[in-house]
Amino acid sequence: MLDRYLFWVTFAAAIGCGLNAGVFFAFSTFVMPALARLKPDRGIAAMQSMNITAINPLFMLALLGTAVACLFIFISTLIHWHQSGTIYLAIGSLLYLVGAILVTMLGNVPLNNALANVDPNSTEGTVLWAKYLTDWTFWNHVRTLAALAASATFIFSLTK
Repeated sequence: MLDRYLFWVTFAAAIGCGLNAGVFFAFSTFVMPALARLKPDRGIAAMQSMNITAINPLFMLALLGTAVACLFIFISTLIHWHQSGTIYLAIGSLLYLVGAILVTMLGNVPLNNALANVDPNSTEGTVLWAKYLTDWTFWNHVRTLAALAASATFIFSLTK
């Protein structure tokens, strides 16, 4: 019975990781470059607005619901370590939990919080914006690659 649940949770986690990788990829490849082309005050204001609207039930479900699924999968691998293919489930879970969620919490969110506290029209805002674009995008690349690798690992595990 647990194997049946684990299959479907892994299936859902693979989709969730892929969905989040797509969101992160979009930001890395065209959203952040587009914001970088704007004058700093406009880029800051736009990103401040996106950071507020990102906190919504659907995105939080995709981001954190996938994390819950990965946590369930990881705990299941510890209990059933002897079963074939559990290494892929453990790796996929850790890729997402560390590479997407932990990086978000320790990398992107603090940068977002700092940006939220600046006046877009200030010198402080302009200085912060230049560093924000580089640092936030770097951590977002990490999230993209980790979520994509987690999705691929989960898909691979389902073929075993």
